[in-house]
Amino acid sequence: MNAHGKAYRYGDNVDTDVIIPARYLNTSVASELAAHCMEDIDGDFIKTVKAGDIIVADKNFGCGSSREHAPLAIKTAGISCVIASSYARIFYRNSINIGLAILECPEAVQGIRAGDEVKVDFSTGTITNATTGKSWSAEPFPPFIQEMIAADGLINYLRKGAK
Repeated sequence: MNAHGKAYRYGDNVDTDVIIPARYLNTSVASELAAHCMEDIDGDFIKTVKAGDIIVADKNFGCGSSREHAPLAIKTAGISCVIASSYARIFYRNSINIGLAILECPEAVQGIRAGDEVKVDFSTGTITNATTGKSWSAEPFPPFIQEMIAADGLINYLRKGAK
C-alpha cells in the first residue's frame, strides 16, 4: 500500500475543531464533514484537495476532542496519509480505527513544503519528496495495522477475519 499526492502543509497544534469546526458536528455523514474539512485554517483546502493528497504538519496534530469526526473528515476529503512531527494520542488511534494512514517523522516534516509531491511506501516507512528527491524513514506500520488500513478501518478488518 502506498500514497502519492500533493502536500498540504500546516503548523503546530492543529486541533480537531480546526480540522472539522464544531458547528458542523450535528452530522456524522462523512461527505458532509469532508465538505468543511480544514475550512477555518485553509479556505481553499476542500476546493483544491484531490484523492491521494497528503497533509504534512508539525507537532501535536489532532489535539483537542476525542471524536472520530476529524480523521473521518480528512480521509473522506481524499487525503491518503497524514505525516506529522507528533500526534495527539487519541487522534492517532482514531485515525487507525477508521483506516486513515498516519506517519510520524519530524525530519520529513521539515523537508516538505506546501505543494511538494510526496510519495509514501507504508510497508517500509519510506517518505520521499518527489519534488526535491529527498527521502526519510518513518517507522512502518506492523503488518496487522497495514491490513487494517487497507481494509478501510478496524470494523472492516474485523469483519474480514482479523489475523
